[in-house]
Amino acid sequence: MLWHDIASIDDLVANSGVCALVENKQVALFYLPDESTPVFAIDNYDPIGEANVLSRGIIGTVQGQLVVASPLYKQHFCLHTGHCLEQTDKSVSTYTVKIDNDRVFIAGQACAEQTSAA
Repeated sequence: MLWHDIASIDDLVANSGVCALVENKQVALFYLPDESTPVFAIDNYDPIGEANVLSRGIIGTVQGQLVVASPLYKQHFCLHTGHCLEQTDKSVSTYTVKIDNDRVFIAGQACAEQTSAA
Protein backbone atom coordinates (compact mmCIF):
# COMPACT_ATOMS: atom_id res chain seq x y z
CA MET A 1 0.00 0.00 0.00
CA LEU A 2 1.33 3.44 -0.92
CA TRP A 3 1.25 5.90 1.98
CA HIS A 4 1.33 9.69 1.65
CA ASP A 5 2.89 11.76 4.44
CA ILE A 6 0.33 14.53 4.84
CA ALA A 7 1.16 16.53 7.95
CA SER A 8 2.18 16.50 11.56
CA ILE A 9 -0.62 15.69 13.97
CA ASP A 10 0.06 19.16 15.41
CA ASP A 11 -0.91 20.70 12.05
CA LEU A 12 -4.45 19.38 12.41
CA VAL A 13 -7.17 21.25 14.29
CA ALA A 14 -8.82 19.26 17.08
CA ASN A 15 -12.52 18.52 16.47
CA SER A 16 -12.41 20.15 13.06
CA GLY A 17 -11.54 19.45 9.45
CA VAL A 18 -8.76 20.47 7.07
CA CYS A 19 -8.20 19.72 3.41
CA ALA A 20 -5.15 18.01 1.88
CA LEU A 21 -4.24 17.24 -1.70
CA VAL A 22 -3.51 13.52 -2.22
CA GLU A 23 -2.67 12.34 -5.74
CA ASN A 24 -4.37 15.45 -7.18
CA LYS A 25 -7.57 14.77 -5.21
CA GLN A 26 -8.89 16.83 -2.31
CA VAL A 27 -9.25 14.80 0.89
CA ALA A 28 -10.96 16.07 4.04
CA LEU A 29 -9.14 15.17 7.28
CA PHE A 30 -10.95 15.26 10.61
CA TYR A 31 -8.98 15.16 13.86
CA LEU A 32 -10.99 13.84 16.80
CA PRO A 33 -8.44 13.31 19.59
CA ASP A 34 -10.96 11.70 21.97
CA GLU A 35 -11.90 8.90 19.53
CA SER A 36 -10.18 5.51 19.38
CA THR A 37 -9.40 6.34 15.76
CA PRO A 38 -8.35 10.00 16.05
CA VAL A 39 -8.07 10.92 12.35
CA PHE A 40 -10.60 10.22 9.61
CA ALA A 41 -10.17 10.90 5.89
CA ILE A 42 -12.95 11.16 3.31
CA ASP A 43 -13.36 12.83 -0.07
CA ASN A 44 -13.67 16.58 0.28
CA TYR A 45 -16.11 16.62 -2.65
CA ASP A 46 -19.78 16.82 -1.66
CA PRO A 47 -21.64 14.83 -4.36
CA ILE A 48 -24.93 16.54 -3.55
CA GLY A 49 -23.75 20.16 -3.43
CA GLU A 50 -21.17 19.38 -6.15
CA ALA A 51 -18.34 21.31 -4.46
CA ASN A 52 -15.17 20.59 -2.48
CA VAL A 53 -16.45 21.66 0.94
CA LEU A 54 -16.74 18.71 3.34
CA SER A 55 -13.59 19.67 5.28
CA ARG A 56 -15.51 22.79 6.36
CA GLY A 57 -18.46 20.79 7.66
CA ILE A 58 -19.57 20.39 11.25
CA ILE A 59 -18.68 17.14 13.02
CA GLY A 60 -21.26 15.42 15.21
CA THR A 61 -23.22 12.23 15.75
CA VAL A 62 -26.51 11.22 14.18
CA GLN A 63 -28.22 7.94 15.10
CA GLY A 64 -25.04 6.88 16.92
CA GLN A 65 -22.85 7.45 13.85
CA LEU A 66 -19.93 9.87 13.71
CA VAL A 67 -20.69 12.25 10.83
CA VAL A 68 -19.77 15.47 9.11
CA ALA A 69 -22.60 17.75 7.97
CA SER A 70 -21.99 19.32 4.59
CA PRO A 71 -21.89 23.12 4.87
CA LEU A 72 -24.02 23.41 1.72
CA TYR A 73 -27.25 21.43 2.12
CA LYS A 74 -26.49 19.86 5.54
CA GLN A 75 -26.53 16.20 4.50
CA HIS A 76 -24.62 14.01 6.92
CA PHE A 77 -21.79 11.75 5.74
CA CYS A 78 -20.58 8.95 8.04
CA LEU A 79 -16.86 9.33 8.78
CA HIS A 80 -16.44 5.54 9.06
CA THR A 81 -18.22 4.46 5.87
CA GLY A 82 -18.71 7.60 3.75
CA HIS A 83 -22.42 6.90 3.32
CA CYS A 84 -24.90 9.77 3.29
CA LEU A 85 -27.57 9.31 5.96
CA GLU A 86 -30.29 11.30 4.17
CA GLN A 87 -29.68 10.11 0.60
CA THR A 88 -28.65 6.46 0.68
CA ASP A 89 -27.74 6.48 -3.02
CA LYS A 90 -24.94 8.99 -2.30
CA SER A 91 -21.60 8.42 -0.60
CA VAL A 92 -18.02 9.63 -0.51
CA SER A 93 -14.84 7.57 -0.47
CA THR A 94 -13.03 6.94 2.79
CA TYR A 95 -9.27 6.55 3.17
CA THR A 96 -7.16 4.54 5.57
CA VAL A 97 -5.15 6.77 7.91
CA LYS A 98 -2.24 5.92 10.14
CA ILE A 99 -0.20 7.98 12.58
CA ASP A 100 3.49 7.20 12.93
CA ASN A 101 5.84 9.33 15.05
CA ASP A 102 3.23 12.13 15.14
CA ARG A 103 3.03 12.15 11.31
CA VAL A 104 -0.31 11.60 9.57
CA PHE A 105 -0.24 9.23 6.59
CA ILE A 106 -3.08 8.54 4.14
CA ALA A 107 -3.33 5.52 1.87
CA GLY A 108 -3.11 6.49 -1.81
CA GLN A 109 -6.20 4.47 -2.71
CA ALA A 110 -9.68 4.92 -1.33
CA CYS A 111 -11.02 1.98 0.67
CA ALA A 112 -12.27 -0.66 -1.82
CA GLU A 113 -15.80 -0.92 -0.43
CA GLN A 114 -16.40 2.80 -0.96
CA THR A 115 -15.04 3.21 -4.47
CA SER A 116 -17.80 1.01 -5.85
CA ALA A 117 -20.56 2.76 -3.85
CA ALA A 118 -19.62 6.33 -4.74
